[in-house]
Amino acid sequence: MNEFYQNDIISIKDYNKEQIEKIFVATDKIMQLNPSDRREICKGKTLGYLFYEPSTRTRLSFDAAMASIGGNSLGIADVLSSSAQKGESLADTVRIMSIYSDILILRHTLDGSSRFAAEISDKPVINAGSGTEEHPTQAIQDLFTIKKEKKKIDGLKIGIIGDLKYGRTVYSLLYGLGNYDVDVRLISPESLRIRHDSIYEIKKRLDFTESTNLEEHIDDLDVLYVTRIQKERFPDEEEYLKVKGSYVVGLDLLKQMKDDSIILHPLPRIDEISPDVDKTKNAKYFEQAEYGKHTRAALLSMILNENGF
Repeated sequence: MNEFYQNDIISIKDYNKEQIEKIFVATDKIMQLNPSDRREICKGKTLGYLFYEPSTRTRLSFDAAMASIGGNSLGIADVLSSSAQKGESLADTVRIMSIYSDILILRHTLDGSSRFAAEISDKPVINAGSGTEEHPTQAIQDLFTIKKEKKKIDGLKIGIIGDLKYGRTVYSLLYGLGNYDVDVRLISPESLRIRHDSIYEIKKRLDFTESTNLEEHIDDLDVLYVTRIQKERFPDEEEYLKVKGSYVVGLDLLKQMKDDSIILHPLPRIDEISPDVDKTKNAKYFEQAEYGKHTRAALLSMILNENGF
């Protein structure tokens, strides 16, 4: 039974460890298929994307994923060129795109937007980022990257640094990690600590410690997950300037890490990881982006094929 068939992907909280691991198995299967067989999986299917916020990796990753399994994509990559500029509501845009597509991908500035779209659409909806809430497919790709690169998730010490207040990838990752036995360290400036309204729910899923000092933890970590300070989400630019550049991962910091530790980043980065780190064996953020294409191809394949693939 394919429990993902025609289902929405709105929150990583909707999935348990067994279901997440099923996605990993499907991803491994996708990666092992030869290109011609892979292109038969969703042949004739159409992915519709609606991006009300800028995106490079997520949109192109879904586009590349759909192409790799034989489907095609259409949609709105720039809201300025859409009928939203004429005042068209999100509900109407979703209804129209549902007519043209077999599955919808939505990124929007408002919290709750993807869940609202799922109620409107008669086609499955994937949340590609809803306000400051979640980015579930990013979390799936992050967890898959950890599993592939470290051969396990259970038992790892994972540090997450940067913007923990506004970073939606952080919340999805924490909810996902709640399915595993991990030691999580949350490291951020005081003003960018995880939001109080989310702490209770996350605490129900996993234990974590909070700190402002990265160097206190760096030599103990198996995974360092770096996030950028998100200037666009600060209501006051002065507040952004106070925390800009709070943490920079360079070769000097890398020397303090375990030899087999890995560094991840959902990207884009600004100045929080030095380019000097890119060529080291610890840097896995570009592999992480590539895994994202494969995990999304697996998700699309499971959602669009009743009997799996």
